[in-house]
Amino acid sequence: MKNIKIAIGSDHAGYELKEEIKQKLQEFFFEYYDFGTYDKTRVDYPVIARDIASRVAEGSFDRGIIVCGSGIGVSITANKTPGIRAANCNDIYCAKMSRRHNNANILALGGRVLGVDLAGEIVKTWLETEFEGERHQKRIDMIE
Repeated sequence: MKNIKIAIGSDHAGYELKEEIKQKLQEFFFEYYDFGTYDKTRVDYPVIARDIASRVAEGSFDRGIIVCGSGIGVSITANKTPGIRAANCNDIYCAKMSRRHNNANILALGGRVLGVDLAGEIVKTWLETEFEGERHQKRIDMIE
């Protein structure tokens, strides 16, 4: 599973957590590419979320991680892109279930909501959890 390509991005409110997550991804040996923002200068989260979502939807990246202040705005924006199933996860259980049952391909996180250690565990769990398919695939098809 470690050979998946991850697109990561944030707005200014999620910048610090995004930088910490990048370090965790390196520790976990996951390949990623950072699509910004690259500092705390104010930026509109829909621009970043739409960019990450389009890259995942077109298949350039297997999964995406997007961070804003709460994770809500980026998840709403990403979910406007056909083929994207973005999950805003604030705990490990939701991260696991978003993959097992919903085959989420984007993880949304809140930089003002999560601590670094918990965010790292959420990311690790989300990346390592497989989609169960079967009865859940029917529901994914209904979403699409």
